[in-house]
Amino acid sequence: MKATVYDITTYLKNQLRFSDKGKYVLVVIIFLVASNTIFGQRPPPPEICDTVKTPGTLPNTAIPICDKGVYYTPHPLRCVGGPVRVGNHCRLNPLFPPEDIPYEIFSPVYYKFKCYKSGTFGFTIRPVSPYVNLDWQLYDITTTTPLLAIRSSQNVIAGNWSPLAGITGTETLGLPYVVCKPQMNIEPQSPYSGMPDLIEGHEYMLLIANSRLNTEDYTLTIDGGTADIKDPIVPHLEKATAECSGQEIIVKLNKEIRCSSLSLNGSEFTISPAGPSVASARVLSCNAIQGFTELAITLSSRLNDGSYQLVIKNGTDGNTLVDFCNTPIPVNEQTPFSFVTPQPILADSIGTPDCVPDSIKLYFPKRISCASISANGSDFLVTGPSTVAVKSASGKCIDGKTDYVIIKFDSPILAKDTYTLTLKPGDDGSVLVDECGEESPPQNINFLVADTVNANFTYNILLGCQRDTLTFSHSGANDVNKWLWKFNDKIITTQNHTIIWPAKSNNEIELIVSNSGCRDTAAVSIKLDNEVKALFNMPSITCPEDKLQVINNSEGVVDAWRWNFDIVSTSNLKEPPPFLMPSHNREAYYSVKLVAYNNTIGCSDSTKKTLTVLDNCSGSVPTGFTPNNDGLNDFFRPHNALKGDNYEFKVFNRIGQLVFQTRNWQDKWDGRINGIVQTTGVYVWMLSYTHRDTGKPVFQKGIVTLIR
Repeated sequence: MKATVYDITTYLKNQLRFSDKGKYVLVVIIFLVASNTIFGQRPPPPEICDTVKTPGTLPNTAIPICDKGVYYTPHPLRCVGGPVRVGNHCRLNPLFPPEDIPYEIFSPVYYKFKCYKSGTFGFTIRPVSPYVNLDWQLYDITTTTPLLAIRSSQNVIAGNWSPLAGITGTETLGLPYVVCKPQMNIEPQSPYSGMPDLIEGHEYMLLIANSRLNTEDYTLTIDGGTADIKDPIVPHLEKATAECSGQEIIVKLNKEIRCSSLSLNGSEFTISPAGPSVASARVLSCNAIQGFTELAITLSSRLNDGSYQLVIKNGTDGNTLVDFCNTPIPVNEQTPFSFVTPQPILADSIGTPDCVPDSIKLYFPKRISCASISANGSDFLVTGPSTVAVKSASGKCIDGKTDYVIIKFDSPILAKDTYTLTLKPGDDGSVLVDECGEESPPQNINFLVADTVNANFTYNILLGCQRDTLTFSHSGANDVNKWLWKFNDKIITTQNHTIIWPAKSNNEIELIVSNSGCRDTAAVSIKLDNEVKALFNMPSITCPEDKLQVINNSEGVVDAWRWNFDIVSTSNLKEPPPFLMPSHNREAYYSVKLVAYNNTIGCSDSTKKTLTVLDNCSGSVPTGFTPNNDGLNDFFRPHNALKGDNYEFKVFNRIGQLVFQTRNWQDKWDGRINGIVQTTGVYVWMLSYTHRDTGKPVFQKGIVTLIR
């Protein structure tokens, strides 16, 4: 692909539009500088970059780049820039972690561009002299301004501050995105940084600066990476409007256009059907960096009433209008406009008044001259069922004109009804005047003031066993005609609504009502907790001498209980007192059931647990066991050491090897070591615990015989 070469000098000349006189001044300056050099005089002291206005020297005058190519930058302005920050990438002292270091810059040039396709960004900067060291830094300025970007390190995405002279830039295998100035030569140095990733739709700014107070020429070549920075938007005529005089046309464009591409004689434009010829053209606001988006065409004579087309063609400068990518507006592109001899206008509408309004907005089909609005509001009179005094009137004035007039009252209008606004001559004897100089005739316009509203609502709950039905209602008083309910995350727009929720749930309700003038909001939290849930706690295992205690944890609205302790007893108390279960010198199992009732709505729930009553809790240790999987005496452990706190049980073989250990009284030894079956033999056991009832420590030891 053949690279495009852009001469920044040409760019600056095109933007600054030197006059012939300016050219002579430029020649004189060049001669004086040359004379100073020839005769050995020192160059003048450098300027502070913030005080100069040369495009590209400051971030807010960054030179736009709109495509890949070669950009030649001769002799950047010799000036001292303020420090820029590099973020937490570099270190001032090699013994400390990276910090946000400020670096001084000299003779900076700023460029800006936009990414239209995400990818990597590759470029090279080649100074004319191989002995010159250039620094650079790349910023993402999408969410900030160019000036703020250089004062903060948050937007830095790449940079190279290496002291190595010659070519610099980015490459695929470059060092980290930010290459720092060396501190005691511990940072790796390379003139190339890694290619940063650009994001589609983001805007970027590239700073290139000298490491010393030099003004060396260089070329910026953008030709690498996968990102696309070419602007795909083609410039077009967007809108044309004939001014009141009929002798001027205001043209709006869809994007920024180079100021230099417009011929002052307006030769790029003609009118169809044939009408007055174009006498001249001018941009309404030319910014050397941003270009312009609006221009004015002056005609040789006044337009006749009718419809026209504004047609663009190549002007005497050989082009239509071109953007910063040198893309022209297509030849023969047209945009319609019309002209009607100005007539006196009437106000066309009053904006919907606010709730309890203390002002109204009066709109017109054309802009009104702000100078014709009496500040004391005497151009207006309000009549209606209640007294309304006009206090003042004003517009939102831009260039001395406004699209509407704000009429303020002495006090808010509280009464709902229809009122009349009368336009009349003010205290100065004049009426409102539009942008074409036409007077607005006297006029009456009605407007409606809405009543205040209240969003408070009522609701009823029909309780169910597992689900509740709730009905919500709003009165609709004071002409409310819009309802916006929010039931948790569900949106409803009717006046009333019925909804079903779980009988155990937390719910948020919000209602916004309005009557096309006033609005109000109400909200309430409703906690439903009427679902009956039978729950209780009790020990699953107990000793025969211990009383059974149950704790009722039932939830919901419960008004009755029924306990069933197997065949032993029943109770209707919420929590029966502790009692002894039957003991038969053998392990027994009992079923304990709780039924919870809500007799009011006819709901109930039940739950059941099994209780094991041990034959005894002596903790005695047997003298032998037979682990032969016959279901009888297959395991070895102390017998029901339920009351042993800090329980520990160990078993050793004849050589003192630990073969089994546990701190859980229910764990048993199966006669294996690491899964290997042990032969018949004698083993030593040790048992220690603290008795729960007495608090006394217990230690026992003995032997057990394993029989196969």
